[in-house]
Amino acid sequence: MTAPSAPAAVVPAHAVPAAARVSMALTGALFAGVLTSFGQAVPGLASISNAAGPWFVVAAALCLLAGVRAGRVALPVAMVLGVVLLELMHVGYWAATNLRGYPDSLSLSVWLLLGVPAGLLAGAVAVAVRSTDERWRGAALGVSAAVLVGEGVRALLQVADTTGAATWIVEVAVGLAALVVGVAVARTPTGRVVALGTGVVGTVAVLAAYLALGGAGS
Repeated sequence: MTAPSAPAAVVPAHAVPAAARVSMALTGALFAGVLTSFGQAVPGLASISNAAGPWFVVAAALCLLAGVRAGRVALPVAMVLGVVLLELMHVGYWAATNLRGYPDSLSLSVWLLLGVPAGLLAGAVAVAVRSTDERWRGAALGVSAAVLVGEGVRALLQVADTTGAATWIVEVAVGLAALVVGVAVARTPTGRVVALGTGVVGTVAVLAAYLALGGAGS
């Protein structure tokens, strides 16, 4: 009679080497770009695949996967990583789109250029959301909410007639939920004001930027 085998050891997330975490994040960014290209061919996913907000969220999430930490050195590193991740999403999208038979160029389009400030912000959000200071955590959720709500409102105003409103309503709802969470987790009035103020002011800024671009993209 053989003895029962010992259960497999569970490797804690922090034990994964930093190089492996960064490699997974970079690969994930390329894969997200590929999925975006194929998603545009699926009727139910076409609108969300044309949205920039989800890419921002994915970039911030991949920065977290890479293991970003708070600190003076960590912040600029995370911000640069955010830019790299967003531009790798563009590369993945470009490669998949061309392989699908739809000529696409990696020239300096508006989205490539916007990937720089958006990536810097995504990296900063990833660092802030892990901060021990609730004001930074609230600001991170407020910024994320602003990106989603601002884009969703812009789409409802400008493109919902051709794309349908359901996707954008969901995007706005997710953004508002993030803002509610940001306000709820704040334990002080200052933290709540920071979360709410960042969300509201950020939403206005994102919406104004989209309107200034004249409806670029979807």
